[in-house]
Amino acid sequence: MNENKILIVDGMALLFRAFFAQSYSPRRIEDGTPTNAIYGFLQYLFDAINQFQPTHVVCCWDMGRKTFRTDLYSGYKANRPEAPEDLVPQFSLVKDIVAALEIPNIGIEGYEADDCIGTVSQKLSQLGHVYILTGDQDMLQLVSERIHVVIMKKGRSNYAVYDLDFLKADKGIYPFQVIEMKGLTGDTSDNYPGVKGIGEKTALKLLSEYESIDGILSNLNHLPKSVKAKIESDLEMLHLSRTLARINIEVPIECSLEECLWKVNLESAEILFEKYRLTSLLKMIG
Repeated sequence: MNENKILIVDGMALLFRAFFAQSYSPRRIEDGTPTNAIYGFLQYLFDAINQFQPTHVVCCWDMGRKTFRTDLYSGYKANRPEAPEDLVPQFSLVKDIVAALEIPNIGIEGYEADDCIGTVSQKLSQLGHVYILTGDQDMLQLVSERIHVVIMKKGRSNYAVYDLDFLKADKGIYPFQVIEMKGLTGDTSDNYPGVKGIGEKTALKLLSEYESIDGILSNLNHLPKSVKAKIESDLEMLHLSRTLARINIEVPIECSLEECLWKVNLESAEILFEKYRLTSLLKMIG
């Protein structure tokens, strides 16, 4: 028997990317509900299924803005604008369509999709090779012998597939150092600062020399004066940023391999796809 190959989809990453790629599209159904993001989402999903040929597929979602990270730091993602008006009705619709394809939708209040992806990928990687489809570089911390992170690049079917070797070759770091990097440099898209004045170049140099934030902190006296001063004046934010960057891999969710088996019943899917004028996409997997 071939080994299981599990595709874990970062639902929000695909949906937002699809919305902005398809924003010119007037695609709507009779009652005026927009379906452009869903259309693009399914194209991305089916492209990946055709390319990676998974035996199992699961899709993870954010469940609202409030999470344990916003409790830790009120500024977390506070810079994000509200979702575009045309995208809002497509949030719940896309889940209905994913469910019609018999793909489990997973999400839990208080946690981000990243945390669900982290937890599910740890569990399922014991049963096969996991491929995480996302546009989010934070996920690179999850790379392992059996977990690959597929970063979507510009255009369709254009991916950077990170395993341990490629991560080291491309970014110069190990998976756990993705978290340490964010602790030092912060993350502008998630709106936490890290250590003021420390950029990627300095962070990489420090990590290649001292391996981790703890390693750096126990060697403060060996650092250039200016770097030492920056770190000492921002210690609290350094630790907080590292905590915000770390994906929680112990979220209380269950997901069995059987539930994720990729087996579309095209007839039942077709009913919903027809309703939303998406039938043409089914031939991508038919």
